[in-house]
Amino acid sequence: MASSEMSLEETLGLLQTLGDQSLGLWDIPAGAVARLINVSENATYLVEAPGYKSVLRIHRENYHSQNAIECELAWADALNSEGGITTPGVYTGRDGKRIQSGIVPGLPAPRFMVLFHFVEGVEPDTGDDPTGHFEELGEIAARTHLHSIGWQRPDRFERLTWDARAVFGQTPTWGNWRDGPEVTDEVKIILEAVEKTVVSRLDAFGKGPERFGLIHADMRLANLLSDGTGTRLIDFDDCGLGWYLYDFATAISFIEDNPLVPAMKAAWIKGYRKARALSEQDAQEIETFVMLRRLALLAWIGSHIEAPEPQELAPGFARVTGELGQKYLDAFA
Repeated sequence: MASSEMSLEETLGLLQTLGDQSLGLWDIPAGAVARLINVSENATYLVEAPGYKSVLRIHRENYHSQNAIECELAWADALNSEGGITTPGVYTGRDGKRIQSGIVPGLPAPRFMVLFHFVEGVEPDTGDDPTGHFEELGEIAARTHLHSIGWQRPDRFERLTWDARAVFGQTPTWGNWRDGPEVTDEVKIILEAVEKTVVSRLDAFGKGPERFGLIHADMRLANLLSDGTGTRLIDFDDCGLGWYLYDFATAISFIEDNPLVPAMKAAWIKGYRKARALSEQDAQEIETFVMLRRLALLAWIGSHIEAPEPQELAPGFARVTGELGQKYLDAFA
């Protein structure tokens, strides 16, 4: 999130200034204020005025092109109008464009910005057991996949690809897992074997159109908002090309060692099969996608360690990843 030449605190200060000065790009009530609510790849702000709320996303530098963001918004629109999945609307700026750009002194380059409709609702209340919500999550995933298969993508379609090369290649999207915090020699030996096994199994699984296509790629319960009228799917920033079953792996991001994961997986599969067929052969490969995602997250923590969430997640993450990896090798290698 931060520039290599400034701290996260400095970057966020500049982005706050950019957000405050950019509100006039849209038809927003006078006196509206922007308050930071999340920082990850992007900085997200709640924009409020009396009787008004919206959500401003200021994009990370050099992560998505304008065309890629347009493709993201196009799929979310299509899901909402054609796929039976409710997604947040987007405000058009005063210039008639949905994607705005701005810069303030101190930032090295302009940032893209999108203003979303505020979505009423709350994240599902998981309490001590989130299993009950995974059946709905699985059905929503299946419906997005069905739409993905039949959707005519825009010309010059551009999104990230979430495959083995993106995680293990020469220029991995989130960095190299070997550079993650606390990756000891012992852990590295295990994870090297995990990487080799994951790559081999994914090569055999293949990228046929029934298995690989446009996915949300961050379909966690945190990205569902529910109220009395239904459930909405938000945050398509990571949507891209990947294996459909990767969406389950993203659903258990950071909690892969939770003892309830087998029950979550069973509920997700049950919900998925309500909307789309899923063979036992494919379902048995889910653990490969879980390890692919876990190694990607280990890399993400290392490459984003200046942010609060990765700092909180870092202690013990590599060790647990090694433990999960050894169990995976015992079952699949």
